[in-house]
Amino acid sequence: MEPTFFSFKDKGKGSQQALGAIGYRQGGSGFNGSLLHDFELLVLVVCAHNDDNDIHIEHCMNGEVPYQIRYIGKDELKNWVASGENREIIHCFFHGEVIWDIGGEVKALRQELADFGGSMSESRKLKEFAKFLQTYVEAKQYTRNLDYMDAYFSVLQALKYYARIELIDQGIAPDKSVWEQIRSFNTVVYKLFNELTDSQETLEQRIELVLLACEFFVMSRMEDCCSVLLRILGSRKEPWSIQELIVLPELAHVKEELPMVIRKLVYRSLVKQTAHASGDHARDGREIRYWV
Repeated sequence: MEPTFFSFKDKGKGSQQALGAIGYRQGGSGFNGSLLHDFELLVLVVCAHNDDNDIHIEHCMNGEVPYQIRYIGKDELKNWVASGENREIIHCFFHGEVIWDIGGEVKALRQELADFGGSMSESRKLKEFAKFLQTYVEAKQYTRNLDYMDAYFSVLQALKYYARIELIDQGIAPDKSVWEQIRSFNTVVYKLFNELTDSQETLEQRIELVLLACEFFVMSRMEDCCSVLLRILGSRKEPWSIQELIVLPELAHVKEELPMVIRKLVYRSLVKQTAHASGDHARDGREIRYWV
């Protein structure tokens, strides 16, 4: 990939403060994926800031070669790695070629995200566990209704989130091809995946077996996977309302699943609840609050 390919008028893109750019070229021919929008080449321009997190895309031409430019803030990249969102962009960011880099900031950011440690790892684990819990509960409901095809789909999704947690435990940021990533570790979840997808048992028997394993996973790993949330709940003397938790920036990536996760933590006696009287009414409007 020629660094001169993009001499950037784009380098000084106003207040976005571009730090550098990564080019990702899709191999092969034909359709090149939803992110590339059928362009062979994608250029990610990494910016110090991205105005209000707006999507900023340009379609350009260099000679006879059409390409797409996507502007993205470095904080957005960090949030997406922590939450597991926009995996295709993250894949391009990690596997593309650095076209230009002001002061080595893009390479340093890529190394920081690749190391995948500390709070970023914990946040990602909470997100994957929340999604695992959601799909596991769906699978149980479908099974109770004898709707085994939908139960199969949900439990397969639950295993995928389970696998991502196993990768995070290995210090690896989950990628798009999670089953290829986990295969070499020969973990329990990969064996369950094979049992579900390639077994001589009936569909009902396979689903029931995996659900039992998922139940054990919930019991044994909930406290560890929810460590970020539990730490927040124990960070002050006053109990928390669900709304207070939802609006916290540290939990923004799990705000959709948070009510379900909190209730499961209460059910497992990892979180306590209390009824908090609001206003002058004796019993009306009492709010449940949570603490550890």
